[in-house]
Amino acid sequence: MKLIMAIVSNEDSTAVSHALTKAGFSVTKLATTGGFLRSGNTTLISGVEDERVNKAIEIISKKSSSRTQVVPTMSGSMDVGVYSSFPVEVTVGGATIFVLDVERFEKV
Repeated sequence: MKLIMAIVSNEDSTAVSHALTKAGFSVTKLATTGGFLRSGNTTLISGVEDERVNKAIEIISKKSSSRTQVVPTMSGSMDVGVYSSFPVEVTVGGATIFVLDVERFEKV
């Protein structure tokens, strides 16, 4: 058995969790916050039989879309006290997936 932890954008989380549930996977949703953009995302956790891991990853990949977003950044010189904000285009969305071995699983 494996534990899949998938970090997806809030915009994709409903579609991903519904697709996984429809395919017979049990899913737990956690509200989380990313460190780089400090934006909301969702971490989905699912215990999966070894032979179904690739199917779960396929579903997550299909339902998680990458897109570009313009975000402000701060730059400046601390010695003269001048700071400016300028927009930078970054890729957001998609999914970050971790697959972990499960030593023991019990449902009580």
